[in-house]
Amino acid sequence: MRYAIAIEPGNEKSAWGVVVPDLPGCFSASNDGLEEAIDGAQQAIELWMETALDTQQEIPKPSALRDLQKKKDFKGWTWAIVEIDPAFLSDEIERVNITLPKKILVRLDAKAKKAGENRSAFIAHLALMA
Repeated sequence: MRYAIAIEPGNEKSAWGVVVPDLPGCFSASNDGLEEAIDGAQQAIELWMETALDTQQEIPKPSALRDLQKKKDFKGWTWAIVEIDPAFLSDEIERVNITLPKKILVRLDAKAKKAGENRSAFIAHLALMA
């Protein structure tokens, strides 16, 4: 998944500003240059998406770069593309093998049963809460 970012150039007195037009309120800044500004934008996008997932908000699909470049708000800004791993948003089930001491599994299964969940669902629930 690729999101366009609009970058407002910085200088010695001001930071590089980055906005993700497709994700309302998603932005970042960097005093350390263009590369760091792009890295910061990727982190901001991932955090924005985590928050959206946690609050059951829909995550907008990326717009075409050429459409975003036509917006007056970003006239004179530099554009870049940030790649987000599509697995980040995938609901596809994947089987994993984990190794835990038996005493942990016994406690895990008891807590899962008490919560009305199976082991996998309980682990997933805990991971999302962490």
